[in-house]
Amino acid sequence: MEFDEVVRRRRMVRGYEPDRPVPPELVDKIVRHGLRAPSAGFSQGWGFLVLTSPEDRELFWSSTAPPDVSPGEDAGGWLDRMRTAPLIIVPLSNKSVYLNRYAESDKGWTDRDESHWPVPYWDIDTGFAALLMHLTAVNEDLGSCFIGLPEGTAGRFRAAFGVPDEFMPIGALTVGYRGTDKRSPSLRRGHRPVADVVHHGRWASANEA
Repeated sequence: MEFDEVVRRRRMVRGYEPDRPVPPELVDKIVRHGLRAPSAGFSQGWGFLVLTSPEDRELFWSSTAPPDVSPGEDAGGWLDRMRTAPLIIVPLSNKSVYLNRYAESDKGWTDRDESHWPVPYWDIDTGFAALLMHLTAVNEDLGSCFIGLPEGTAGRFRAAFGVPDEFMPIGALTVGYRGTDKRSPSLRRGHRPVADVVHHGRWASANEA
């Protein structure tokens, strides 16, 4: 598939064929493409938990259920559809890897002070990796959706899967063959006009230029 076509077809898919697993070679390809993402100082301060067994996937959904939604309860339809995904990849960022990398002699931030970092590049770089995985899934005619973990569930998730405390899940990527799906009503908002969001040379709207 041409890259332009991948971008054009990219969308968040929330319904999957539950009895059609993603072949292991595609799982490996998706993950390996994610590892090609850029990272500040080539720190690569990330980790990825790949869940394919029904037991592990069910543990993921139960350990990340919002406090006001019981495990297995349908939150308006989308959650039941999402739970059919045969593959879940949880990208995790590790801030300490970046602080340690930039304390090395070629960087020199030996105080490991977070104020050196204008934004949390550990999260940004891990997000880059997740996007490459998402686009790889699209290229392989798979559906995929990136979701955030509900507030207050990261600790339960880490405990359930034995993830060290220094790793923070930035969300989860569900992957599978497209099944019954429902487009998000938010899409009715449409894309914002290019002139409203892209500024060349100076920050000015088209009618001010």
